[in-house]
Amino acid sequence: RSTLCDWVKAAAELLQPLYKRQKELVLQSSVLWTDDTPVTVLMGGKEGSRKGRFWPYISEQHPYSVYDYTESRVRDGPAKFLAGFRGYLHADAYAGYDHIFTGSNDSIVEVACWAHARRKFFEATQSSPREAHQMVEWIKQLYDIEDQARPLSDEARQVRREQEANSVLDRIEQNLDELAHHPVRKSALSKAVWYARNQWQALRRYTEDGRLSIDNNKSERTVRAQAIGRKNWLFLGSPQAGPRAAILFTILAGAKRHRIEPWTYLREILLRLHGDDQHLDEMLPDRWADNHPESVLTYRLEESRQKAARQRDRRHRRRATRQPK
Repeated sequence: RSTLCDWVKAAAELLQPLYKRQKELVLQSSVLWTDDTPVTVLMGGKEGSRKGRFWPYISEQHPYSVYDYTESRVRDGPAKFLAGFRGYLHADAYAGYDHIFTGSNDSIVEVACWAHARRKFFEATQSSPREAHQMVEWIKQLYDIEDQARPLSDEARQVRREQEANSVLDRIEQNLDELAHHPVRKSALSKAVWYARNQWQALRRYTEDGRLSIDNNKSERTVRAQAIGRKNWLFLGSPQAGPRAAILFTILAGAKRHRIEPWTYLREILLRLHGDDQHLDEMLPDRWADNHPESVLTYRLEESRQKAARQRDRRHRRRATRQPK
């Protein structure tokens, strides 16, 4: 086991230049998605263990998913990683981001998540069914607009949102104001209303730019890999293992994202980096996939297309049943 751990350590150290290159490119993007997930870290001695955090930072402009590791959930972790970033940041309502947004002189702009807002209203449907169901229905309308706008260009998507989504958002905002004047303190509905009103400007921001998304599900799907993995590997063996794991997660996330056969990709880049190959851009997963089409798992792409088609069909049938006759 000790020998295997040493191999993992050596591999992570060898892959570090490629990790840093992906991080550099991701921070040059104008739109990012991020989230975090906890991990148990063995500290040794009397301290026992503590909770560390993995944070993915996802870009579409530069198609990479870069992980960062921090020893806690304090705001200093994201602030340090995002130093130099300028653009839109999709994130949840974690209070640690507030300092980043307010301290950036508007260079980092918050984009909030409608999936989080919808979840809170859905939780209120048992105690306040009429009010909560109405809000959930309006949010469904926002998602229906997004579903129809998804195949469009960024510019056309923004126009569609301005024409259709803004009117729904205006109704939601008016209803939130009315509900706020008649709150039931500490109820699920009052918590949902408070959340939406507190995040309202950031919740509407996705309509400003067609590159933005209505929710932060992109990053939540990314951290699912660590959530599932924890059931297998259970913990990190030391604090030093956290940054190394972030490097390995980043490299493998690139292979998965571009549907590359992971062992073939990892073997080649390890050999090249071990040989002091400085052509890092050629090893980036998207460019490597273009140059090695025989190692791209095309059946995975077809599976994704079929799954997307089934989802579109379900949403189309759902919209059809809700239309008045």
